[in-house]
Formats: sequence, structure tokens, C-alpha cells
Amino acid sequence: MGIMKEIITDIQSLGVRVPKTIIGRSGGAGPAEGRAFLLDDIPVNVPIRSAYTKNSPYSLSEGKKGGYNLLKEGRPIATTRVVPAPLFYDRVYEDGIPFQKIALLHGKDCLATTVLQECANWKANWRCSFCATQISLNKGRTIARKTPQQLAAVAEMAVRRDGVRHMVMTSGTGDPAGSEIEYLAQCTATVKGRIDLPVHVQFIPPTKLALMDRLKQAGVDTVGIHIESFHEPTLKRVAPVKSHIGLARYEEAWQRAVALFGPNQVSSFLIVGLGEPPESVVRGSEVLADLGVYPFVVPLRPIPGSWLESRRPPKPERMQEIYSAVARILRRKGLTAQNSLAGCVRCGACSALATYEKPLVDITCHSARSDQERAAAFAIRQMVFVEEQGIFKGTDRDERDPFSIHIVARQGEEIVGTVRVFRNPQGSNGHWVGSRLAVHPEHRAFRVASTLVKEAMKRVKKSGCNVFTAHIQEQNIRFFKKLGWTPIGKPDTYHGYPHQQMQADLDRVPDDF
Repeated sequence: MGIMKEIITDIQSLGVRVPKTIIGRSGGAGPAEGRAFLLDDIPVNVPIRSAYTKNSPYSLSEGKKGGYNLLKEGRPIATTRVVPAPLFYDRVYEDGIPFQKIALLHGKDCLATTVLQECANWKANWRCSFCATQISLNKGRTIARKTPQQLAAVAEMAVRRDGVRHMVMTSGTGDPAGSEIEYLAQCTATVKGRIDLPVHVQFIPPTKLALMDRLKQAGVDTVGIHIESFHEPTLKRVAPVKSHIGLARYEEAWQRAVALFGPNQVSSFLIVGLGEPPESVVRGSEVLADLGVYPFVVPLRPIPGSWLESRRPPKPERMQEIYSAVARILRRKGLTAQNSLAGCVRCGACSALATYEKPLVDITCHSARSDQERAAAFAIRQMVFVEEQGIFKGTDRDERDPFSIHIVARQGEEIVGTVRVFRNPQGSNGHWVGSRLAVHPEHRAFRVASTLVKEAMKRVKKSGCNVFTAHIQEQNIRFFKKLGWTPIGKPDTYHGYPHQQMQADLDRVPDDF
């Protein structure tokens, strides 16, 4: 996989020179201007006609049995196959609309469609600079509104004749905004009523978050809520509507979506090459992954007709660095592309990120992502501080809990430890406090506590902390010293037990990028 991931990263940024007989796609949403190939059976959507591909060191030559040789500077480095046009492209719906104008094959087994091809933001001249949603409509390659019945017919045919395994539905922003969510729900319910097919839908955060409940009721399996960039100046320039929505509303939408669909079943595109600093992609990926949202990092694909059509994708070297950093984050947060049920993350053809992933670590740490996870954390605290140690009577819950970030450690599917961090209400904004470090008795031999402390240190540092303290039990001083903490002052008594004030050396916290 090592060499293959580098090849995929290269050709997605540089493109491939191909024979004229290979025809790609232009316009529309998703991987426009390109063609899907299979490398070691991995689907890869590659630019083939943009101007910059003429200078690519990669090219295709005909091989054996209808396959091709992938060449780099004229030297064969791999064999590949072009994903053939699916059989359902030859069919026509009963109203005379060709199936190919209703939905397309993406990657090797993903059916994709834009259910509403028109976008209210285009009409208001607020369209995203990288978007070409209405270009294929203007050129007559698709229709403005796909009916639920049309989509169900195409989906059934694509599954039975072409082996399609999941479906992506996206949409332009409706008028009024949010109306597209109800329509996506109707389309999903109709498809699901006709064929058993995992469905992924994409939308911007609605003003009323409860609208997402309708998608769950309709049978949607995964969702994409795409912010594209965590660098606000870049986002404001290339996607003014998303900038106007604001990060706070996106975070609320992601949290609600994870509560509905589960961790790893919510995703967000992060596009590299819009003008953002690379570290913003890594920082944003950690924010997303901690929430349970898969950061689907992709290189910019300049689409002919879009406002960014003259741009070039980022260099492969930049993508390699970012992919490697994000893959480390995914590993620590317990997310992986292979666990996604449907959608762009499962397809993977537009990103090399999945090829950089490594097996998940035994213990993963992240913020409590649901009421159930918070309840599990509180239960462990109750077990340790009330029942086992008797430090508190009745409960250890206090007034700081509602304002704390509750970090949990997970081993497999089980929450096995927790710690909380919060800003010191009596100190400066740069002073954070850690407390309530607790590990289930059956899991204390697995470095859960040290993993939690390190995660807490990293979390507060990235939140602008410059002083991080904790009031710990005396027997834990040696443990904390090994992790870079220093005693402050003399021990005192807390709830009848000796405790020591400690301060962390945040310079020992490694950066991801």
C-alpha cells in the first residue's frame, strides 16, 4: 500500500495523460472533469482533460485484456483498468428521460445524483467558487429535478445490473433554504421502499436542526455536512454562504448528526488548495474527528466553468504531509473509512486518505459524543470516587460539569475511562484545569490513564491554554511527573485526602503537523 498511496496522491494532483478514446466527465457536482480507474481494485478518480494534465509525468498505454499500463515518464509502474460505463446508462425512464441524466456511477460501485440541480445561492450570486452544479444542467446533461420515482427506478436497475452497493444524494440549496432536506428525505424513503441500498445525503446546516430527524426517519444511513475549509478568510472568499452560516452552527449540526447517525457516519469535505494554510486542514480534521465526524480531505479539483477553473490542484508533497497527519488523528479518534456505510467516504475515489490509514489503536480518546457516552463517563466516576474510594458521598457531580469538556477513553465499543477539562473560572483565560481522572478497575493495566492525560494536555494546548493545572491525589504524583507535570507548593487536604497541586509542561505536547 505504501507505493500505491503515493501513486494515487500523485495522479489526483497531477492528472494522467490518456488516449483520446477515454472520455471523462465535466460539470456537475462531485468528481467532475475526470475518469475513474481501478488501481489494485482501489477506485481512483483522476483528472484527464484539464490543461495541467498535459505536463503530467503520468500517462496510460494499452495493456493486455482491455487493461492499461500506468506509466511515469514513459516507464510502466502499475497496471490499471478504466471503470466501464454501467449498463443502466443505456436505459430510459418511462417519461423518456435517460437514466444517465438522473444518476451517475461514481468510483466503482457508488450511485450518485444531485436531486435538485439548481441552487438558490447561484441565483443570488453567492455560489461557491469551486462549484459547477448548474453547468451540466445548462449544457443539457441532466435535469433540474429528479423525482423520487425516477431515482428509485435507476437505483434498482443499478443494483441489479451493475452491482452498485451504495448511493449518494446531494442537492443545490433549496428556496427557501432547508426545503431540500425534506425533498432528500422523500427521495430516500422512495428508494428504500424499492431496493435495499445504503443511502448517503449531503446538505448545509439547516436553521432548524430538527429537520435532520426527518432524514433519519426516512432511512438515511450517513450524511455529509461540508464546511470545505476551517480557515475563515479562505472560506469567506470561496464559499461566502458557508462563511455566513458560521462554524458554531456547523458544529451544532455535526453534533446533532452524530447523535442521530452515529460516529463515523457523518462526514465533512475539507478541500486542500483553496489558499488555506496547510495546518488549518489538520487542525480542522482534529475538530471533526473528535466530534465523530470523518474529515474527508480532498485535493482541489478545478472544474471547467467554475470560478476556480484556472487553478491547479495542490502539489502531491503537500497532500502526502496532510494525509499522513490526518490519518494519525483518525487512528487516535477511532475513525476509519472502511466503517462508513455509504457515501463519499466509503467510495473514496476522490481522496487518497484511506490508503494512509493504519489499524486503529487499542485505546482511542475523544470528547463524549452522545448522552450515552457522557452517562458512561459519569458512571465510571461514580464507581471510582464514590463507591471505591469514598471521597464523595452520594455523587461526585458538581457545578463545573455543565461547562467542562468531558474526554472519554474507549477500548473497542466500551467506555473505560474519563477526564474533564475546563477553563479556570477564577483565573485568566489561558488557565485550564483538569480533574476527575477515572479509569474502570478492569482496565487499569492498559495505559488508559496516561492516554487520557496526554489527550487532555493536547486538547487544552490547542484551545489556547498556557497554564494547565490539576489537583491530584498524593499517590499519583509519580505518575504525573512521568508525563511532564511538576508539583506546585505543598500537599493539602481535600475531602479528607492528601492532594497535590500539579502543573503540566505543555511544551511536551507534540504537534500533529
